[in-house]
Amino acid sequence: MDPERVWNKTSAPEGRGFTSARARDSMEDEYESARERMVEFQIRNRGIQDARVLRAMSRIPRHLFLADELKAYAYADEPLPIGEGQTISQPYIVAYMTEVLKLLGNEKVLEIGTGSGYQTAVLAELARDVYTVELISRLSIRAQEKLGAMGYQNVHFKVGDGSEGWPDFAPFDAIIVTAAPSSVPRSLESQLGVPGRMVIPVGSEFQELILVTRKKRGFKRQRLLSVRFVPLVTVQ
Repeated sequence: MDPERVWNKTSAPEGRGFTSARARDSMEDEYESARERMVEFQIRNRGIQDARVLRAMSRIPRHLFLADELKAYAYADEPLPIGEGQTISQPYIVAYMTEVLKLLGNEKVLEIGTGSGYQTAVLAELARDVYTVELISRLSIRAQEKLGAMGYQNVHFKVGDGSEGWPDFAPFDAIIVTAAPSSVPRSLESQLGVPGRMVIPVGSEFQELILVTRKKRGFKRQRLLSVRFVPLVTVQ
């Protein structure tokens, strides 16, 4: 897919300073085709079966969460930079972590690491309310603007230390953490409802994705797969 073309005053034919409607439609068709291939070959063919997750990722335009120069790679099978030393996760990992939460539609979900807002949008399609925490204010503001423009009204934003969660709105039915601490924060475990599920990458040089399940008599931890996330930065 060719990178998105944006006309300027010197290159636009007949002096027009905008992309033609036909060109925009063509680009959107290319993005839609690339998104369909992403879902089919990167996600469904790797074992993701939750129909609601597949539908959400088929609908959400991942390219809108990236800078213009990276839009051509939006549906590639890889993480991509979003600035501030952060990344948007590989599509398969987004789908896998979301499926693990087993969302049915009436949940209150806590997300640690808003980032670009793409994972937030996926959660917003699948849950009743999403509470998302991001330490880097510039990323949070961009995500708020993007998701607001897309019409999401069930997302609540906070700028702060993700390791502390958002206790004012606990307990949560599910928690997803998109950056890796060295160990599972006790504060996040305590904000899980009963029953509740948290998916979180843990480790420094070597990381594992962990599923934490809260039951009436404590917590169960299950190792899922090896992963590589940016570190979870905390306020010292």
